[in-house]
Amino acid sequence: MKNTWHNEFSKDNKYSCLGHNMLLSKFIPLKEAREIVNNHQKVTKKEVINLHDGYLRVLAEEIKSLHNSPPFDKSAMDGYAVIAEDTFGASNSNTINLKIIDRIGAGEYSTKKIAKGEAIKVATGSPVPDGATGVLMEEYTLSDGDDLEIHSQVTPMENIAPLGEDIQIGDIIVRDKTVLRPQELGLIASAGFYEISVYKKPKIKLIITGNELVDPAPTIDKAQIINSNQYTITSMIKSAGADIEITHARDDFEDVKDLLLKESNNYDLLITTGGTAISKGDVVVDAVDAIGEVMFHGVAIRPGKPIGFGMINETPIFMLSGYPVAAMAQFDIFLRHYLFKMQNIDFSYKIIKGTSGVKIPSNLGRTDYVRAFTSDNTVKHALNKGSGIIRSMVEANSYLIIDENQEGIYKGDEVDIIFFDSLNFNF
Repeated sequence: MKNTWHNEFSKDNKYSCLGHNMLLSKFIPLKEAREIVNNHQKVTKKEVINLHDGYLRVLAEEIKSLHNSPPFDKSAMDGYAVIAEDTFGASNSNTINLKIIDRIGAGEYSTKKIAKGEAIKVATGSPVPDGATGVLMEEYTLSDGDDLEIHSQVTPMENIAPLGEDIQIGDIIVRDKTVLRPQELGLIASAGFYEISVYKKPKIKLIITGNELVDPAPTIDKAQIINSNQYTITSMIKSAGADIEITHARDDFEDVKDLLLKESNNYDLLITTGGTAISKGDVVVDAVDAIGEVMFHGVAIRPGKPIGFGMINETPIFMLSGYPVAAMAQFDIFLRHYLFKMQNIDFSYKIIKGTSGVKIPSNLGRTDYVRAFTSDNTVKHALNKGSGIIRSMVEANSYLIIDENQEGIYKGDEVDIIFFDSLNFNF
């Protein structure tokens, strides 16, 4: 199997293990890692779904309206359809009398044509009768049988939504690759569609490795650790618009290898947590190398430097850390963009310029994603704790990015900030 690991050492190097080096000087830069990932970007196929299921799906075709909307001159008020000129000069002190010749509700229409001095009672949404040029609100009228007394005037086309005011037949109303929000769904329905073509949701398999991991429980045995990654990473995958299934695997090379090989044929993308560092029992990277190709293992970022990326049977696999904070940061740095692009969403990270209110050290040659609490575009606190301190992600609301060419930042420096809320699918 061809090995493309960018951080491979010779076997006699004292820092190597199975030929892999995890020294900062041997990590590939973030930019290079992203280029490798981008060069192996996959896009899902299309499918036709009911419009009811379209929320936050990505449209795979442009929509041209089959109808005018509204499909007729429509009353925008409950009231009376009139000839506008018949109302000119009407007021509380100068009332005008008209003759009611018909009454219609929503979903009904009148076959009568209004002549001078006549009116037809209409409801909101009903077609404006032939001959009418305005609708007078009911609040400005008094009726007695077929006699109508009006206390206000209307201008031509007042309270009338004209035919095709919103959309017209043949209009392109929604472009392809649009993430469908409630307003787009309503517009598509108005255009006459009940089914739409969308890009399929990526089908993701999350494989959690680690003999020490157990499900949440009131008590756990010595040497056991509660598996929080299954909840954090699953939620993050869903927030990027993908479907997710979870499997747990023990730290056994053959078991992991067989599982990865099998699932690479069943899913659009594989994600693992754990088994990426250089220590006894960490088997995921070696299993991928045995049955596929590892594109890189180790990126000059913090947290999350032991991330790996590869391909098995043309299926991409992201190998995340077992440490919760590192895994979450790795997901935000690499996987969000990848999952959005799988659905043809033109996603970019919303980086804003802010000010650091604290001094933060860093190392040259490494890009830091510092957990931070930011208010009024000013970093108030840096929560630059260990990769296992998941509470730091709860107390933070943003990442402060320190470029690989910066050796830390000082209080008052301009900084790049990404708010957590800007990363979600519902944007």
